[in-house]
Amino acid sequence: FHAGDPEIMAATFSMARDKGVAVGAHPSFADLWGFGRRIIPHSMDEIERLVAYQIGAAQALSAYAGHPIRYVKAHGALGNLTQTDRGVAEAVTRAVKAVDPGLICLSIALGFQDRIARDAGLTVRSEIFADRAYTEEGFLVSRKLEGAVIHDAEKAAERVVRMVKQGAIETLSGQMLQTPIDSICVHSDTPAAVAIAAHVRRRLEESGVRVRAFAA
Repeated sequence: FHAGDPEIMAATFSMARDKGVAVGAHPSFADLWGFGRRIIPHSMDEIERLVAYQIGAAQALSAYAGHPIRYVKAHGALGNLTQTDRGVAEAVTRAVKAVDPGLICLSIALGFQDRIARDAGLTVRSEIFADRAYTEEGFLVSRKLEGAVIHDAEKAAERVVRMVKQGAIETLSGQMLQTPIDSICVHSDTPAAVAIAAHVRRRLEESGVRVRAFAA
């Protein structure tokens, strides 16, 4: 709802198929103009159906492309709420489990959904962010604040290597909060995102970390 349509989804899934890249659903609030980064008030039941609807659309178009989705990751404002709001995390988890309990739940590390989805019996992979700063509580710093988005590839890579090696999120003050780490996100609309992702991967491999897909 924040960026896709049938043509974009079919083309993206086909490209990923040809390049051997695993794909997933990225449900959000219906916020095309705000790229899904604005909170739109919904009841928990509405959020559950909103997510189920988008998973179904992704399943259909990925099947059409011959490259089925393997995971679900809530996007933007919805994703942030799954970290901080138990009710939203439960609604998203219920939607994933109802539509296809075999899908991996890709959740923000240290968030409510990380724990709730595990308790619901879903396969969970915990994700950190290479290009975002963290508060002392382990939440993402608001994009409205200076320093929330990290643009320097070397700074991003250094942080990621420290976090992966220590199994912890690094906060603004340098505090390390322990958490499983299975995935690393670089936002595609961050300037120089491709360069940041490539540099992060290179530095991880140089430090002895093996990088592989969490969903084959």
